Amino acid sequence: MAIKATIHKAQLQLADMDRNVYADIAVTIARHPSENDERMMVRVLALALGWPADTSQGTLEFAKDMWEPDEPALWHKNFSDEIMHWVEVGQPDDKRLMKASGRARRVSLFAFQSSTPVWWSGIATKLTRANNLHIWQIPHEQSQALAKLAQRTMQLQITVQDGTVWVNDGSESLEITPQRLMGED
Repeated sequence: MAIKATIHKAQLQLADMDRNVYADIAVTIARHPSENDERMMVRVLALALGWPADTSQGTLEFAKDMWEPDEPALWHKNFSDEIMHWVEVGQPDDKRLMKASGRARRVSLFAFQSSTPVWWSGIATKLTRANNLHIWQIPHEQSQALAKLAQRTMQLQITVQDGTVWVNDGSESLEITPQRLMGED
């Protein structure tokens, strides 16, 4: 018998002063049996950082990337089913990123593993044609600290200012400084 997903619920209070995006976001996260807390929490962080300023054409939502190979970790589809924003986490290969670049208006990737510099040095030159691709590295120590905030039910305040992200769960606060590897906003 297959192991089922573990359900997590999060209430996010987002204050992104860099983009003037303020939102209360309630999400249900289906955590794949092979997914760890670190990857799940990077997906939550990616949701907050990619939340659209204008939600009249839909919002960013969790997709089935670990169940369906043709889906990302998150995506924003408008009401015509056009992919507005495709979001990956981890270290996908260049073919996956180039395919996503052709399918979506915007593609973002949040890499968080300690091996990201080695992975990036081997893939960077293969992605130069993708003008809609934005790649960020979350420092590994910071993504591990973020993983420690994982609970089955979470209330997180996420504040973004001057490129720095603060995540607070009511008892602990941490600072995350995403580093841009590729793409301009």
